[in-house]
Amino acid sequence: MATPIGARMPQSQSAPHRTSTALVLFCRRPAHGIGKQRLARALGTARALAIATALLDCALEDLAAWPGAPVISPACQEDLAWAEGLIDRPKWLLPQPEGNLGQRLRHVDAETRRLGFDRVLFIGSDAPSLQPDNLIAAGDALADADVVLIPAVDGGVALMGSRIPWPDLAGLPWSEATLAEALEQECRANDRSVIRLAASYDVDEVSDLARAEEALRDDARPARERLRLLIRACNAIQPSAERCDAGHRAGAQ
Repeated sequence: MATPIGARMPQSQSAPHRTSTALVLFCRRPAHGIGKQRLARALGTARALAIATALLDCALEDLAAWPGAPVISPACQEDLAWAEGLIDRPKWLLPQPEGNLGQRLRHVDAETRRLGFDRVLFIGSDAPSLQPDNLIAAGDALADADVVLIPAVDGGVALMGSRIPWPDLAGLPWSEATLAEALEQECRANDRSVIRLAASYDVDEVSDLARAEEALRDDARPARERLRLLIRACNAIQPSAERCDAGHRAGAQ
């Protein structure tokens, strides 16, 4: 079975069917001091790591339930063995290259298309309110438009997908609140039709945790329940990052 350079499929598993939409999870291996630094500054590294791990579990829950082809794209080649054990079903593994987020997304998108998939959706590991219906609707939208976006309420993007290769994305403001608008404008400037679905949210700041706890209150999916209980157990819902950080320090004394 031919695979792109750096791709891996477990020897004991068959390849996912290529006739369906691929759902790509862009992720990094949770570790102290890596990722979610705004949460870490407010909550401490241990709590931030626990929340990052729980958020990744939510995204893996989505990937495991996806009716199409799942792809896991870890942050580096060295994490392929770790990524291989994340979900117990056939999947493709495509490590991210060097570069900014736009460059890495475009590269992995191209590698996914080399596997035979025309419709490719991307999610990250910080949008726990995405529902299976949201993902299916995004895949279906690519029957009518070149690009589908689920914007985040903070101006970012919770999901992005395309039925044709992406234009150059390197110059977009990937860490800014103007990302969703800039991404749509770049696509339209390159003659792509775009459909925006209803906005979701992602978790970057302490203030986002209160929204997550509320949004997941009636969500019975196991990983979502664990995340909600973790937020509550960590006393992470605070009116400000300073109060949350102070509470964490007091609890450690």
